[in-house]
Formats: sequence, structure tokens, C-alpha cells
Amino acid sequence: MDPCTFVRIIVGNLAVRFPASPPYSSSSISSSGPSVSDAASGNCYCKIKFKSFPRQMVAVPVLLPSEPESESESRCLSGDVSTASACFTLSKSQIEMCLKKPKRSVLSVEVYSHSAACGFVAGSGEKLIGRFEVSVDLKTAETRTCLAHNGWVELGTKPKKKNKPGSDSELHVTVRVEPDPRFVFQFDGEPECSPQVLQVQGNTKQAVFTCKFGFRNSVDRNLSPSLSSLLSSLTIGKEQALKERKGWSITIHDLSGSPVAMASMVTPFVPSPGSNRVTRSSPGAWLILRPDGYTMKPWGRLEAWREPGISDVLGYRFEFSQDGTAATAIPASSSISSKLGGSFVMDGTIATAATITAASLTLSDGSFDLSSGLSTGSSRTCSGSGSDFGFPLPQAQQSLGFVMSTTVDGVEKQSKPKVEVGVKHVTCLEDAAAHVALAAAIDLSLDACKLFSQKLRKELRQANCIGVV
Repeated sequence: MDPCTFVRIIVGNLAVRFPASPPYSSSSISSSGPSVSDAASGNCYCKIKFKSFPRQMVAVPVLLPSEPESESESRCLSGDVSTASACFTLSKSQIEMCLKKPKRSVLSVEVYSHSAACGFVAGSGEKLIGRFEVSVDLKTAETRTCLAHNGWVELGTKPKKKNKPGSDSELHVTVRVEPDPRFVFQFDGEPECSPQVLQVQGNTKQAVFTCKFGFRNSVDRNLSPSLSSLLSSLTIGKEQALKERKGWSITIHDLSGSPVAMASMVTPFVPSPGSNRVTRSSPGAWLILRPDGYTMKPWGRLEAWREPGISDVLGYRFEFSQDGTAATAIPASSSISSKLGGSFVMDGTIATAATITAASLTLSDGSFDLSSGLSTGSSRTCSGSGSDFGFPLPQAQQSLGFVMSTTVDGVEKQSKPKVEVGVKHVTCLEDAAAHVALAAAIDLSLDACKLFSQKLRKELRQANCIGVV
């Protein structure tokens, strides 16, 4: 299997520091806008933009020259900043579009201060401190990692006066551009219709898997005895009076017909008492399995529910498994619209925009380190180990990088999930199949979490099965 070319632009290690005598005074800012004290007290954020991509906004810590170095270090390591703050991923076609027009390859970081009274709301009492722009070398980044910028840069919005160096505030930023090859798969039909799964390479599509959707009424002989017992207790027990959606499964086969992965609904999707909704407090769950010798063993667990209120949004939680138990939680998209669809993304590189968390940020001689692992001559190599998943160590989580993403359409549309998997997470066919099975489970969860007042499509209704709707 040949991967597709992708490039990622990673922006991180953000910090702002102000000169001992700020270039503007409190009187130069309107009474309705932010004050110098607001900026100096750490009320700053960045708007990070790259052509044709939605802008990303992130809080940024403030370092003051008057602070001792030890205090500056403490503030940086206290959780106010993450190693990576924004990430833009470009496919081969997007790279080619950017190369045609140099202006499309410019990354912009705008730094704003805002009034504490306004909260963290863009456009509400904000003041532009300065802007930093840098061109990124996307062509080189197709084959090797490179730094577009690493260090401090002055942020003055006005021309600097002669003989007045250091009169402006400064931004510390690292911009790294790296190859991120991915395997791309496309379902050629809805998962419940037992479609083929195609590998996409440019304009070429080739079948690599087949899917078989079904209702699990008996234990699969390929499962280990302990897992078979678990599935039996969850799905073949006495019938409940409640309506429930249970027993769905989808098995991924290679072209020879051998099962290489499976998604099995192990916790039924049931409405909470007095409602027609699957709730966060009682979610349905899937077990994702892959072969281990002659049996199937757990690879990961996916939970899904419908968010409260009138929203049609589906919430998700996924964990990798180790020795049959949940071991490593990976940052993933937390919700998808059941009507419009959306994307589910697992990426260990960066926290989501809603939760900026601390990571392995280090401060040495006034500079941050995002450039570790920089390659000067070759593309990033794979680990070569199928055990990249399942380590409960923070360091292992940080090294995962981009894991996978899948796009799904809404429940009223013909959904044909598209799956991207990072090359370093695929060391064999079963690795790829496990991610494909997870994508199928995510898509089927949209239907499983439909309001129980709504009827499922016929492919998802088991004939003569009491309690399954």
C-alpha cells in the first residue's frame, strides 16, 4: 500500500513579552478598550491564519522583562501554554494550489490584548499588538521537516524609530513544516450495506477490504473464550422491556476473505428514563477488535451519546486498549452533527482549541523547544512497531502525532466514510483494518443515537428481533 502525500504546518511555543517601557501608554487606548495592564497581566491571545483555512485562536502567556528568569520559567510551565497551539494539514492538491501562488504559502500570527472584563471573546474589547508573517516551504516539506521560524520577533504595528531597538513588544513562535504521509481509504457505500473499502492514491482507487454488517445473535468462533463470554452476557441475556439498539457488528475482511478487524456493539444504545435520547451518563459502546493469533482481541473502545438539549450533536469518547483494558486516551473531536455530519479526528500533537493544556514545554536560555526531532535530510521514519498503541505513559501519548481522521455524512444522507491513517501507525494490514472498523462504528453511531421516536432505516432493523428498533 502506498501512502498519499500530506504536509502539516505546526505552530507552537507561543509567548509574548513587553519592553520595560511599553511603546504605548494607557491614555493611548480608549476607555472601552483594553489597557496596558490587561496585556501585561496575561490577557493576550493569537489569531493564527493560513490561506483557505479557518483561523485558529489560542491564548498566549505573557513574560515581563521585570520578572526574574525563574518566575518566567514557572509561568510557562504552569499550564498556560502548550507545545503546539495550532496545526494546518494540506493534501497534495492543496500543496499544489499554494505553490502556484506564493501568497497562499504565508502564515500569519496576529497578537491581541483584550480587556479582562470582556472575557476571552475575539472582537470584544480587543486591541491589535502586532502581526508576524512567514512564508513556509511546502515543496521541501513533502520530503523532510524544516523550520520556517524559531525564536523571538518584534511586533511593532508602526515603523520603528531610529536608535530605538527593543521598543516593541515581542512574540516567541516556532513554525515547523513536516511531511505527514497518510493512507487514505474510502467506503464505496454505507457501512450497514456491507460495502467494499477502497484505498485512494491520487486518482487511483483499489479495493483492499470488504465489510460485512450483521446482527450478533451468536458468539463468533474467532473470539477468545473470555471475550466471547463478555459479548454473550451483554447481548444474549434476557430481553428488556425498554426499546434498545443492540447487537450490531461489522467485520472487515481482506480480499482473501479472512477477518482482519471487527467493530462490535457491546453496550446497547438505550434511551434514558423519560426521554427518547441516548445520554452521556449512559452511552452506548463499541469494542474494536483485531486478530491476535487465532482469536480477536480488543484494540479500542468507542462510546457515543447524544448531547443534551435540542441539539442534534453526537458526543464521542475513544480509548485504545492494552491487554483488554483501556490504557491510552487520545485527544479526539468531541462531537459530530447527526444532520450535517462532520469529522472525527485523533491527533496527539495538539490540544483542541477549547482546551489549551500544558505539554512538554522547556525553556532554555530564553527559547522554547518545538524543534526536537528535526530532520535535515530525510522524511520522518516509522517506528516499525505494532505496539505504538496502548502505552499509558504521557510520553507515549505525545509521540503519537496524527493518528487518524474520518469524515461522515449526516443520517439522512448516503454516508460513505473517508478514513485517513498516519503512516507510522500502520505496520500491517490489520492496523489499517482496525482504523477502518472504528470509522464504521463512528458512522453507525449516528444512527444508533437517533431519537427513539424516529424509525431506523431498514438495513439497521433486525427482523423478528424484539426490542431492536
